[in-house]
Amino acid sequence: MLERALRFTALLCLLWLPSAFAEIAITAARTWPAQDYTRLTLESKQPVSYNLFTLKDPERLVIDLENVEINAALSDLAGKIGNDDPYIKSLRIGRFKPGVVRLVLDLKAQVKPQLFSLQPVAEYGHRLVLDVYPLVAVDPLMALAQQGETQLAASEPAAATGTEAPTFEVKPDILETAPTPPAPLSRPEFSNRILLIAIDAGHGGEDPGARGRKGTNEKDVTLAIARRLKNQIDAVPGMRAILIRDGDYFIPLVGRVEKARKAHADLFVSIHADAFVKSHARGSSVFALSEHGATSASARWLAKKENDADLIGGVNLAVKDPYLARTLLDLSQTATITDSLKLAKYVLKEVGQINTLHRGRVEQAGFAVLKSPDTPSILVETAFISNPSEELRLKDDAYQEKMARAILGGIKRYFAQSPALSKPRLAQYD
Repeated sequence: MLERALRFTALLCLLWLPSAFAEIAITAARTWPAQDYTRLTLESKQPVSYNLFTLKDPERLVIDLENVEINAALSDLAGKIGNDDPYIKSLRIGRFKPGVVRLVLDLKAQVKPQLFSLQPVAEYGHRLVLDVYPLVAVDPLMALAQQGETQLAASEPAAATGTEAPTFEVKPDILETAPTPPAPLSRPEFSNRILLIAIDAGHGGEDPGARGRKGTNEKDVTLAIARRLKNQIDAVPGMRAILIRDGDYFIPLVGRVEKARKAHADLFVSIHADAFVKSHARGSSVFALSEHGATSASARWLAKKENDADLIGGVNLAVKDPYLARTLLDLSQTATITDSLKLAKYVLKEVGQINTLHRGRVEQAGFAVLKSPDTPSILVETAFISNPSEELRLKDDAYQEKMARAILGGIKRYFAQSPALSKPRLAQYD
């Protein structure tokens, strides 16, 4: 009887042990390889304690996870590392010692890793995120040159001599016509450089953006339209485009601005697909940055939603970015916002030729992705992905092509009326 009572007491003690001693299950493991960086994400219902260090000869990253269960979700992560990953060669997972699971990442070169945790947000639980960056960040201009852009040498910014960049000669009757295929309005004559347009496909990777009722992800639609717009711009003599995001991965909002500035882009166009709680909302919109508050309650709501992309996509808040601090200080340069409004009006007029406009005017709000101090920047909401009929249009190749053509039409009209000045090379902030 005594032995039986002791066993019962022991069982009760086990049941009363704090849940902290139970192994944590990884509920999902994801990889997002890209030329800019590779991201690995481990999701769980509880936060995971971790330790990161590097090993040499050969190059490896080692992550020790405390009190984590080796289950199928975690084990399957090794098989998700593809041969095309720019930075990670392979991944091994095993029990290092009691209470510690070790992940060993074999690398293709030296890297700059960042490992950080994220609190639950939206549909995600706790996330442990590893970002593997190259030692030297990818140069957007070099990447463009590697794509076969042999004319890029002509685009190098000239010395600050006041020389004007290429101008488009546009006949008055052309300005009143509907959008045309991607051909120059007339032959652009340029003396010192090519006009470079930065195209930003909204969301990506961990951040799917809005979702349509048929399951369409905003991040997929925006990338498809961005790629079409790039192809059309590249077909115009004297113009080239660079994609801020050219794959399914996440870029923080300030990183999008920074990439465009490093490329010395003349314009920045961010592409999105709107959503609202009521499915009947429809139409296209164009937005610019505001220094003095939003022009409407809906613009304010949309800006907050888009700015929350960093929370969902996952940003390492421990990294202090001096570039961001300088950028925010430079926002008093209202001339850039004035040019942004001009560009937005031209694009809105063109977009109105192919789709209903949600509002008949350009709106403004505090969009973080538009906060470049010296590059005119706009955000285009191509349609409401939450509207079933517009969701179908957004997935349609012909509509995507028309939307890209309309945006290009607005860009060409902007340059025809507001020739870009020679853009000097930007100083690097420490």
